[in-house]
Order: sequence, then C-alpha cells, then structure tokens
Amino acid sequence: MRLSTFRILSAIRQALLQQVENKSASAVLNFQQYRLKHSDLSNKMISPVPFTNDFFFRQLFDEASWTYTYLLADTNTKEAIIIDPVLEKSKRDAYLVKEFGFRLKYAMNTHMHADHITGSGWLKQLLPGSKSVIAKSSGAKADIQLQEGEPIIFGRHRIDTLATPGHTNGCMSYVIHEQGCIFTGDTVLIRGCGRTDFQEGDASHLYDNVHNKIFTLPENFRIYPAHDYKGVMESSVWEEKTYNQRLTKTKAEFIEIMKNLNLPYPKKIDVAVPANRECGVHDIPKE
Repeated sequence: MRLSTFRILSAIRQALLQQVENKSASAVLNFQQYRLKHSDLSNKMISPVPFTNDFFFRQLFDEASWTYTYLLADTNTKEAIIIDPVLEKSKRDAYLVKEFGFRLKYAMNTHMHADHITGSGWLKQLLPGSKSVIAKSSGAKADIQLQEGEPIIFGRHRIDTLATPGHTNGCMSYVIHEQGCIFTGDTVLIRGCGRTDFQEGDASHLYDNVHNKIFTLPENFRIYPAHDYKGVMESSVWEEKTYNQRLTKTKAEFIEIMKNLNLPYPKKIDVAVPANRECGVHDIPKE
C-alpha cells in the first residue's frame, strides 16, 4: 500500500516538473520573440536626417485652433517662408521675422482651412514684399497659385510640392528632401488624417495620395502636420505607416471609417472659408 502511494506521488511530482519545464520553455520562447520584435522595432526606427547648419526651423502654435505654423529660413541669405500662418498670430510671426533679421519671401498655406483664417494677407501688410502662396486647385486668391511639381525656393533651400487632395481639393504637401521632412497640412495628421465630409472631401483620393506620394518617401522623413490636438509635435513616415489608426487599414476599411466619423460641423467654417478664399485680407483687425 505504501509502495503504491509512493508511486502515485512520484508520478504527480514528475507531471508537475514537466509542466514547469514546459512553461519555462514557453517563457524563453516568448522572451526571444519579444527580443526579436523589439530588435525589429529598433531597426525600423531610423534616426531622422539632421537639419543642415544653414536651415532655420521654428514650430509655432495657435492654442485656439490647435494649428502649427512653421517659420523656415536660410540663415545665410536671411530669406524666410512661413507655412500655415494664423490671422490672430500675425503680429507674433512678423515680430519673430524682424527679430531674427529675416526677410519673409512667402506666406504659404497647405490648403484653404476651415477652422481658422489665414494670416498670409495680414503678413503681407506687416512685412511688405512678401507674397502669399496656395495651390491653384484650392480656388483661393494668392499671389502665387501653385501646381504640383512647381518648386518654392528660399535662399539655397528648395521645397518640392505634392498635390495631396482628399481633405480638400487644394491640399498640397511641401517636401524638403535635403532636410528630410514634409509638411502635410491636414492630409496626414499624427495618428489620423483630415476629415473628408465637406469642402470637396474625398476619402478615396486622400488614401491614394497618402499611400502613393507621402508613404513612399524615406521612412525616417519627419512629418509636420497643420494641427495636433494632443500636443504631439511631429511624427515620421515610418510611424504613420505603422501606427496610424486610419491609414494603416485597407482602402475599403478606410473609406468606411471616414464615412462614419459623425464629427460636428466646424465652428468657424462659415467665416474661415470665405475669408481664406480672399487670402484672409477682408478680416484683418482694424488698428
């Protein structure tokens, strides 16, 4: 009887040891898979291209519309451009341009915004000699109406223009290859994209333009959007190809997502769009 009991206990002990060994082997395998996955992540997260010494970059913010404005310049020639200026921040922007000793060449818009009035018209008055720029397909007035492929030059620096409609007809993304960055407006936001339910929006066009023109850039290119609502300042082509909750889906899934966002009507659209169609000039504050 004692021998039988001993054999039973021995068998139970052996079974328990086998379970422990199996779990240990599984844990080692999982850890190895984690390390492999972590290693793959490290390999993918390539460092961004460093800005050259003669390239000035300043990201600015408008807290009312959550808009990012970008002041860029050639530090040798002092020629500068500004991307997506906001009307209420025009004095701030003009002050910075003067303080740094820059000459503003262009006040550029990525598209005809619906959530704020552009500052390009007022900047032309505050900084005489500067010109307003927007895509011709936007239907908005500007000194220069760009078509895809037409470059923008400031100092020795060059911006290449990509037509990326979908949020609006006139969306244009600005690429600076040497500096490894792209200014995407509302076409690609950080982990999102611009809505497509008004202003000639077309989810199919947006998806195609992002995947064919923006996501084909080198993966370490920085992405600078026109807005962010969570305080994130920049992303990269690799990040958005990997983590964007909308643009990583299939085209059919993306279109369905965009169809069912059920977003509220933009508060300032009825004021902003007519003003932006006129380059913002008829809403300049009276001083």
